[in-house]
Order: sequence, then structure tokens, then C-alpha cells
Amino acid sequence: MSTYTAFLGHSRLASGSLAAVARQGKTHADADPGASILVYDDETGRPVDIDYRGTLDDVLARLAPAEEAGPVAPAADARRGPGRPRLGVVAREVTLLPRHWEWLGAQPGGASVALRRLVEDASRQNAAADRRRQASEAVDRLMLALGGNLPGYEEASRAFHRGERERFEALLEAWPADVRDYVCTLAAAAW
Repeated sequence: MSTYTAFLGHSRLASGSLAAVARQGKTHADADPGASILVYDDETGRPVDIDYRGTLDDVLARLAPAEEAGPVAPAADARRGPGRPRLGVVAREVTLLPRHWEWLGAQPGGASVALRRLVEDASRQNAAADRRRQASEAVDRLMLALGGNLPGYEEASRAFHRGERERFEALLEAWPADVRDYVCTLAAAAW
């Protein structure tokens, strides 16, 4: 299950499920309609838009479709063609050189089976590196969004990408505690 964190300025407002964060955000938005509440996906570091207009039930109802859809929502009117839609097989275009198509066509089960096997093998072999890369991208996004104007941002970013953990953490010491702790928590997955 995905988790999210909301900030009000440089103070952490809430963490948890999107609904829990939205509830807390709605409370603050009602108390201060001009408040700028920023919500981030903890896994990707991407900002999440929450519309706080209306009642709490209205806010939560608008979130429900986004939570159910997950990261990639299939087109509602997509026509089902040949293949195995019940298995979740999705047809997309792949561009390869003729020699690649020849090799794939000669594999047992044909091109689709061979491609699925290659993707599965590569995803298993690269799982740890992919997690580190995704965590690194999340830290980049969050550092820029939350700390881009804070002292030592550029040098901290360089230290992070050089793998200098102690220097990185030392540079973040001057940052507001909630921002520093959040960035360091997410950076731990990238080390």
C-alpha cells in the first residue's frame, strides 16, 4: 500500500494513507483556506494534488478513483482485441530491428513469450538496482521541491549522488527538522 506525506511549509503535517493525509489536510485547509498544503508520494517523491473544496466526504470521494486506479489506469473505453485480456496482457507497439524480430520469431512460443521471459529475467536481476534508482529519483524530486531554496541544497545534492552519506546528512543539519528527517528517511533506501 502506498504511503504519502503532507507538508505545510517546512512542517510535516501528516503521513500515512492518502485518505488519512487528506483528512488531516482538510482540517488545516478549513482552518486556514490560504494554507499551501503539499502532499508527496513517499515511494516516488511525486506531488499529489488533493482538492480540498467541499466537505470531507467530497474530498475523500474525489480521491477514491485515484486510489483504486493505482499507478496506471487502463483506458475505460479501450477495445478488447485478440490476446489474453483476462490475464492482464496489454498490447503495445515495440520497435525492433529485423534481426531482433527474426531471433524472437525463432524462439519457442514466439516473440511474445520470448519478450515476456526476457523482461521477467531482467526485472529479477535488476530489482535491487531499480529500487535504488527509483529511491534516488524520489530523493531528487523531494530535495528540489522541499529544499531547493534551503542552505546547502546544491552541495547536498552533489554529496547524495556521490554516495557521501555522512557529508549529505551533515549538510542537511541546517534544514528544518521535518524536511531533513523526511529526505534522510527516503535517502536511506537509495544508499
